[in-house]
Amino acid sequence: MSVDTHKETRQFQTEVSQLLHLMINALYSNKEIFLRELISNAADACDKLRFEALSDDALMEGEGELGIQVEYDKDARTVTVRDNGIGMSRDDVINNIGTIAHSGTREFLSRLTGDQKKDAHLIGQFGVGFYSSFIVADRVTLTTRRAGMGAEHGVRWESDGSGEFTVETVEKAGRGTEVVLHLKKDEDEFLDEFRLRHIITRYSDHIPLPIAMRKRDDDGKALDEWETVNRASALWTRSKSDISDEEYKEFYKHVAHDFEEPLTWTHNRVEGRQEYTSLLYIPKRAPFDLWDRDRRHGIKLYVQRVFIMDDAEQLMPTYLRFVRGVVDSNDLPLNISREILQNNRLIDGIRSGSVKKVLGLLEDLAKKDPEEYQTFWDAFGRVLKEGPAEDYANREQIGRLLRFASTHTGEASQNVSLADYIGRMKEGQDTIYYITADSHTAALHSPHLEVFRKRGIEVLLLSDRVDEWLVSHLHEFEGKSLKSVAKGDLDLGDTETEEEKKAQQEAEEQVKDLLPRIQEALGERVKEVKFSHRLTDSPACIVLSEDEMALYMQQLLKQAGQNLPDTKPVLEVNPTHRLIQRMGEETDEARFKDWSSLLLDQAVLAEGGQLEDPAGFVKRLNTLITHG
Repeated sequence: MSVDTHKETRQFQTEVSQLLHLMINALYSNKEIFLRELISNAADACDKLRFEALSDDALMEGEGELGIQVEYDKDARTVTVRDNGIGMSRDDVINNIGTIAHSGTREFLSRLTGDQKKDAHLIGQFGVGFYSSFIVADRVTLTTRRAGMGAEHGVRWESDGSGEFTVETVEKAGRGTEVVLHLKKDEDEFLDEFRLRHIITRYSDHIPLPIAMRKRDDDGKALDEWETVNRASALWTRSKSDISDEEYKEFYKHVAHDFEEPLTWTHNRVEGRQEYTSLLYIPKRAPFDLWDRDRRHGIKLYVQRVFIMDDAEQLMPTYLRFVRGVVDSNDLPLNISREILQNNRLIDGIRSGSVKKVLGLLEDLAKKDPEEYQTFWDAFGRVLKEGPAEDYANREQIGRLLRFASTHTGEASQNVSLADYIGRMKEGQDTIYYITADSHTAALHSPHLEVFRKRGIEVLLLSDRVDEWLVSHLHEFEGKSLKSVAKGDLDLGDTETEEEKKAQQEAEEQVKDLLPRIQEALGERVKEVKFSHRLTDSPACIVLSEDEMALYMQQLLKQAGQNLPDTKPVLEVNPTHRLIQRMGEETDEARFKDWSSLLLDQAVLAEGGQLEDPAGFVKRLNTLITHG
């Protein structure tokens, strides 16, 4: 059949050109990884074909055995990696190779430092495996055909990595993809049989597909026979005692498409009513799309060592979306679909067991190596904080893993556990106190903390956006209730002495007529005006009811287009403060009204709220300062 050899030249997406330049320089010291990345992509293509062929056997085109071939040609100075997997259409090639569709591309580029060693880590996080070819090649030719399409629908992509590429339609008899690397002048080491075999066995021995190279005669001439170089057996099916740490780490890099080693992992075989094997990893660093909840991540599902699907979201809850690895079941049917997975008792059992293994792994890490756990927390803590709302059954265990900043140190680092807090509780204290704010500095300097500082009571400082959501679902821990110091009535129990109570009562008595005057002056702007037991240095603060959201969070939601009911806070005033006493002496009602408005406005600002009338606030402030 004739082929329409439509050929076009296209420009790389700007981000691709930048990444190519950076990668060639930053990863040059570890250039052999190009082969690992190409083999990993080829294995994924074979896995995807096997899955799609479960519902459409015609995609196999009569050829059932899947595999990968690697060969080299010294005369042509080429290294070739080919597979008979799913292949790509012309649109697939343009969309997948001409662009980088990661949501975090711009953030990635903005975080590059110019330090090659640091940037190499970032590039590895970003997962740009195919482009690593240009570390060793000055020209790359990719020829592919999508399974199920005719031979005339083959596609050839070619580029020298300098900023543009060509795409043309060609005839390709077999399905799958072939990548030919035309090596640079000083890359002769990759035209060596033993060098290539060593790379394959080091990085790709665990891939459960045969990776073959041509046999050669005594003179080194290539024969038509092929031999498998790797073990071609699923690593997770082997006994843990037979697998080295190095093998575990290399398998992680394959399954997670990560250049870095994992932080830790857990390998488990479950037998009994259900039979399945799981190999689950915790990465060291967060990927750039961690906060893109529409992107699915993580777990590859196999049934009896046959790949079924990638990113099986039913196997891991959203708050553990950073976990990578494989689950291999002996009980699920080979033709299982994503729809069937959603309501499947076996899947629910696997998910429950896997979650417990991951949480247990993190608990062990926190106990045995607090520094490594801190590395995990700094990368994924905000995601784990989604857990109590999503996973009620494991709420207490998740609570043990949480870390916060605290007034105990005042530092922004989140390294205080709830157990640490309970261990430092004052005698008579039975509540875990916290405050939420839109920044660590705002939380640390909140007027609500004044009485707690005076009495030496520790308060957790919560400044992540997810914290307000967290504490609305985590109401207690180990029998101790959690309470916001900025909401509801404050009862410090036995921590208040009789002398302090007496001094407070005397101060209130001196300005007792002040409360109804401020209430009248502010009218409907506040729910109530009352004396405060929270304050020692500030004149006033606002207090919300227990079920109300912090002002800064209300402001964020309003800016995002949410319609929220107007909040009427309680205004608490400090009867010992000179400003409050000065207001008690004010006889001019117009000026008293200005003082009252100023008092409320500054309390709202201190809580991260936004003033309805900023200009009026400035005018009143200037007037009162000018006229004393």
